[in-house]
Amino acid sequence: MSAGTDGARPDADAAGRRERKEDHVRLATAQWQGGTRTTEFDDLEFLHHALGGVSLPEVDLGVELFGRTVAAPFYINGMTGGTESTGRINQQLAIAARETGTAMGCGSVSIALEDESAADAFRVIRRENPDGLVMANIGVGRSVEDARRAVDLLQADVLQVHVNAVQETVMPEGSPDFSSWLRGIEQIVAALEVPVLVKEVGFGLSARTLADLASIGVAWADVSGRGGTDFLAIENDRRPGRDYSYLTGFGQSAPAALLDARAHQDELGGMTLLASGGVRDPLDVVKALALGARAVGVAGSFLKAVVEGGPEGLVELIGSWQRHTRELAALLGARTAAGLTGTDVLVRGRLREFCTLRGIDAGACAHRSARATDDPSDPQEQR
Repeated sequence: MSAGTDGARPDADAAGRRERKEDHVRLATAQWQGGTRTTEFDDLEFLHHALGGVSLPEVDLGVELFGRTVAAPFYINGMTGGTESTGRINQQLAIAARETGTAMGCGSVSIALEDESAADAFRVIRRENPDGLVMANIGVGRSVEDARRAVDLLQADVLQVHVNAVQETVMPEGSPDFSSWLRGIEQIVAALEVPVLVKEVGFGLSARTLADLASIGVAWADVSGRGGTDFLAIENDRRPGRDYSYLTGFGQSAPAALLDARAHQDELGGMTLLASGGVRDPLDVVKALALGARAVGVAGSFLKAVVEGGPEGLVELIGSWQRHTRELAALLGARTAAGLTGTDVLVRGRLREFCTLRGIDAGACAHRSARATDDPSDPQEQR
């Protein structure tokens, strides 16, 4: 979940920005209540090889992110900040990140760049987690100077720049002026000393978009597909007439975006991909890793845990996810997160239809372990 582009809109008063932040958390939390959500992760199925597993002590799912090693291949994705109540959420998320060694992003800090009184709701992240991997977050369209200020605010290791054309279209205060976005990202990437991660907010990054980003020097991207926190629905619920409901389902899912990227990887210049959007449980994490994500961002499930159980509840949940992802990797015969890319994955349903329409060979995913056996350089063979 991202708090959305607050954009360079000086006419938006501080009270309105705070109200929008509170609306985002309230509506996002409501989305994650209730029954099981269906996503295109459900269209992915691992082919089970009953004698293909490895011993659990052999599995190490630590991954390198932005020059640092983190204990597990998932992280707390950007959520919120800027008000007293959202500051408490950030504090609790940061405590859980510290206690579990989990990387953490925050929501858009744009509100704090315009209103100093909102800054402490973000600074609390670094106070509670002084040594952790922390990602600041701003919306596309912000200046290089704003990007630097965002990094300084959190003493951040990474800057997330989120792109959210669909959200801006539906947001009552939106500014759908997209033509300068790519150039603005290029300027930020060139100017900043910390890594820049470009992410969507839940509508997916197509292979063409990823290639455009690679062409301007972006080395990290989060495909952030639909299926998670739905900012189209959130912004539409904030509109008096709720007149954009017909756009429900717009965009691509994270699995679709990863498959699209994999089919066009020669155009991406070695870009490292992360994935988020609709990640409900450790099985979804493992599926995203199997499709080529380096690590997986989780927002809604973790927000629900911290709202209901505080930092202790989230620490318990993250610990459970860490255990389960290792156990699933052992079951699938992968000693590392990268080794999961050699597992056999069946692509079904709507996701397979997406592959067919995009000219992607979905069937090849079901035969990867046979190829790995013949390729000593494959991560599956480095045992």
